[in-house]
Amino acid sequence: MHDGQRNELRDDSGPRQQGGERGGGLPLAGFTVGVTAARRAAELGTLLERRGAEVVHAPALRIVPLTDDAELLAATKQLIDDAPDIVVATTAIGFRGWVEAAEGWGLGTPLLERLGGVQLLARGPKVRGAIRAAGLTEEWSPASESMAEVLDRLLEEGVAGKRIAVQLHGEPLPGFVESLRAAGAEVVGVPVYRWMPPQDIGPVDRLLDGILARTVDAVTFTSAPAAASLLRRAEERGVRGEVLDALRHDVLPACVGPVTALPLENEEVATVQPERFRLGPLVQLLCHELPGRVRPLPVAGRRVEIRGHAVLIDGELRPVPPAGMSLLRALAKRPGWVVSRGDLLRALPGAGRDEHAVETAMARLRVALGAPKLIQTVVKRGYRLSLDPHAETKYADA
Repeated sequence: MHDGQRNELRDDSGPRQQGGERGGGLPLAGFTVGVTAARRAAELGTLLERRGAEVVHAPALRIVPLTDDAELLAATKQLIDDAPDIVVATTAIGFRGWVEAAEGWGLGTPLLERLGGVQLLARGPKVRGAIRAAGLTEEWSPASESMAEVLDRLLEEGVAGKRIAVQLHGEPLPGFVESLRAAGAEVVGVPVYRWMPPQDIGPVDRLLDGILARTVDAVTFTSAPAAASLLRRAEERGVRGEVLDALRHDVLPACVGPVTALPLENEEVATVQPERFRLGPLVQLLCHELPGRVRPLPVAGRRVEIRGHAVLIDGELRPVPPAGMSLLRALAKRPGWVVSRGDLLRALPGAGRDEHAVETAMARLRVALGAPKLIQTVVKRGYRLSLDPHAETKYADA
């Protein structure tokens, strides 16, 4: 990582919340964020934790290199023996892996010589860097890092009768290869690595459980296959519809860019994306979006913000156990209104039919909040948040 990118990742990640200094001044304090990345997961998790988030690591796939794969070896030999007119490099890790595999087979020099004599296109700056590190020079790279822009350029220049090698990168290239072939090109795929399901599916299932229970505030995606893999696992468990509903309404899906967002957008799940398709801006976006989704409530003379696994009370962060958060969210859906014990019991996960479970969880919730007057007991009816009079206008500018 170059120095400019290091500085970018160290930059403050968005506006601080009013009164948040006693909560550490961290914009993501109290929020839980899921990380589905296989590569650079630790880096993304560290960036989120530095901003106060609790991170749920759930790699939704794993990358399987094809250094010993006969398919990649055959494609490499074919391109060395029969030069293409154009080579499209799509990912930095894939391009480096291709060159390293060729070197392992004793074909590194012939491959680089062949690539040095053709029109070489790079999808974005990372791939461009990998190309130049190999001693080659790309002819063109789109500012948008979009394969759609690469396709537009190729079709505009005309590809009829041309032989085009496309470095595949484990995820679908919707319409890209088909459009080139329809325009008269011969397309050779170079499969450098494949995405596979994770060896341990447990973390993915736990993330899905958190999405369903709304105990996760946001889920980050850094590749389209990760998004597709998460939805595929949800379908295997029979909860795809419920997961999509949570992502549409309650859990924020944050994607590093538009290509990554495609599997979600195709399911009518709106996503947020940073202007620059990098981890630093993705974290900065979450620092802005998540606090902005929380409605401050004036309760018993205090300012209350209910976050994913904690509550901010007058700027002081108070962690709350999951059962307590379930009760608090149920009360906050209609602040100031009485919620019956029966309704609260239904909000408690796995509580059964004993309303005594509500009383136990409520007692623990009040202890966790450290402000018992926030929740009022209404005899023989239930509980309510002690919403201040004129609450509609008290924080109208918040």
